[in-house]
Amino acid sequence: MYWFFVILSFLLAGIKTQKPNKYKKVSVIIPAYNEEETVAKVVNVVKKVSFVDEIIVVNDGSSDNTEMEALKAGAIVINHEVNKGKGEALQTGYREAECDIIAFIDADIYNLTSSKVESMIKPILDGGADITKTKFSRASGRVTELTAKPLLNFFFPEISFEQPLSGQFAARKEVLKKINFESDYGVDVGIVIDADVLGISIMEVDIGAIEHDMSPLSDLNLMANEVVRTIIGRANKYGRVTMIDDIGYYIRMSIVGLSLVILGLFTIFFVKFVPLAIGVIISIIGLLIAIFYIFKVIIKSIVMFKKTPGRNLLKSFVKIHFPMIISIIILLLMISTFLGAAHFDHGVLSIEPNSRNLIIYADDSPRDTISVRGPYTIDTAIENESGQIRMPSDAMMTLGVNINDTIKLGANTYKVNETRLGEPDILRLPIEVKKLLQVENGEVIQNSRLKDVFDGSLITHAYEYNNTTIKEKYFITSNEKQSSTYEIFLDNESIVNSYGTFKDNGTYDISVDGNYLTSFSYKNNLTKSFKFDGHDLEIVFRDTNSTSIKQFSSGNQGVFLNFNF
Repeated sequence: MYWFFVILSFLLAGIKTQKPNKYKKVSVIIPAYNEEETVAKVVNVVKKVSFVDEIIVVNDGSSDNTEMEALKAGAIVINHEVNKGKGEALQTGYREAECDIIAFIDADIYNLTSSKVESMIKPILDGGADITKTKFSRASGRVTELTAKPLLNFFFPEISFEQPLSGQFAARKEVLKKINFESDYGVDVGIVIDADVLGISIMEVDIGAIEHDMSPLSDLNLMANEVVRTIIGRANKYGRVTMIDDIGYYIRMSIVGLSLVILGLFTIFFVKFVPLAIGVIISIIGLLIAIFYIFKVIIKSIVMFKKTPGRNLLKSFVKIHFPMIISIIILLLMISTFLGAAHFDHGVLSIEPNSRNLIIYADDSPRDTISVRGPYTIDTAIENESGQIRMPSDAMMTLGVNINDTIKLGANTYKVNETRLGEPDILRLPIEVKKLLQVENGEVIQNSRLKDVFDGSLITHAYEYNNTTIKEKYFITSNEKQSSTYEIFLDNESIVNSYGTFKDNGTYDISVDGNYLTSFSYKNNLTKSFKFDGHDLEIVFRDTNSTSIKQFSSGNQGVFLNFNF
């Protein structure tokens, strides 16, 4: 039996028991100055909160019965012989408090309830925040809206509380030791700013409506002065004045330098009447200015970070530096474009930037669209595809062709196919085609030049409708001309709507299954009707206000339309 108890004792000793969480005690500090009418009511409400362990009223030099009323209500009273201000009263209270969590509540609130007090303290008890501040609806708030918020938005834009001057706070006592308490009405906003800069978690809690005496205008003037002094003082202490003033100037000068670099590069590559030397000089001057002031920005920014212990100023930092960052990004994109267009061949470095074309059709043609196209890089056709041209979809749109259409160049005809996956802007041409078009591998063709490259090419474009195929033939011309539209009706149903250039009084042939059917002489607003194998065919031509690079084949150039039923 003896050994049994010995073994049992060892087993019990080896079992690890989890200690219960240490209970966090709560003190409530009530600063009061001539509040004999309401201080007892506030104390009695706070006493109803079960987790409040200590209530301290700091009688800040009152000349009425504030002290007696607070004592009768059961609070601990600490007296200031003279009025020292709200901040001093709060600091006196929290230094004398013996609890882990300190709550500050004004003594002049008429409609304070225990639930309002609980909602203010509970997030800290639950570990959700280090500091809580209240927001509530009230009739006043003039200093907040007209003074505190504008200044905070200017110097500390990351602080976005609805009521930074709420007056009611709760906090862990340990974090309050890091806060610099102002002696006056600046204490509220000072706590908010210090908590933000030091990276202390602070939560805004809505406690509903608050009723208290509205301060006279003279008191509001004093309060506004103290709030302004506190915000400006903190802004200077934490480097925000430097960020707005000195760094702001350096950033503006940096943007000037970067803009000059961009202007110089632009004149070098795109403005012909400006001599090369002037463009180079502008770029060099801009680069020197930009480097000098960006260096100053970096030095001042480092100093500002050192003045901000919590480093919690990212939003403000990005906001003030944003214009310079955008200018740097624009310059880097511009330089990368030029470097991407650099070619080194036979000891010669050539930089030939090429841009995409923005295509906007604003006429009454059936091609209404907005797109950005090109540029296209020439490359050799894939092995065993000597009879094909692989063309990007944007290039097809510009030339008016589709997949499986054909292009006749010289004596040979080539089938149009789409480009391969991963090659969105590669134009693959057989060797014979490159020779005819006088282009080489690696050459970059802008979308606007595509019509010049394929000038004179004969295109056979196909339209499919049920079991019917309609093929139109047209030449690509580099000189755009006034165009017309035509619409084909088969048995009174519209099956094709196209556009292009017709020659006045030019003769155009129509065939069916490769056999000649009829011809017509083009005139404005012509309608051509005919029958074939029991089908009614009608072609309606209309004038437009647009131009086109498509010139339909006429006379001995080839058949304009061929129907395959």
